[in-house]
Amino acid sequence: MNTPTSNPRIKPFWPPFVAGVVLGLVLLLTFVLSGHGLGASGAANDLVAGIGLQVAPEATRANGYLGPQVADGNPLGSWMTWEVVGVAIGALAGAFMAGRFRVQLDGERSVGAGSRVIKALAGGFLAGFGARIAGGCTSGIGLSGSAALGVSAFVFLALFFVTGMIVSRLVKGV
Repeated sequence: MNTPTSNPRIKPFWPPFVAGVVLGLVLLLTFVLSGHGLGASGAANDLVAGIGLQVAPEATRANGYLGPQVADGNPLGSWMTWEVVGVAIGALAGAFMAGRFRVQLDGERSVGAGSRVIKALAGGFLAGFGARIAGGCTSGIGLSGSAALGVSAFVFLALFFVTGMIVSRLVKGV
């Protein structure tokens, strides 16, 4: 495996302070330009509602959860959907420009490929479910909420990190 120092085409990561400042400026820019903060979990909701509108429009409109999302038409044109598409394109472009793009499955050697995929999908499902119950994801609640000085955002961030440490200890036994 090549490390950033052994391969001159691979650029080093940004220093954490610089990355944090840039993220803060991006957050400020999203508030100024769109009137919204950063967030991502709602895009999955928009996708489900948009597909539901195409496959079973009456059932989707009558659904208590998805109905309000499709009341004004197809939600796939929402700001959050376009934000997630932009993040994906930007991440892909950044990975290529830094010489860091590669497809890999982390943890395959220690956990096994099948087990790793199942655990990753289960964790992603639980995180997405929790984000919908909480009314937002870590970027929506943690970044945008704390930028707006929302007390609930700081409570969420503390519990998020504590829960992550506990689950990591249970799963990895570290």
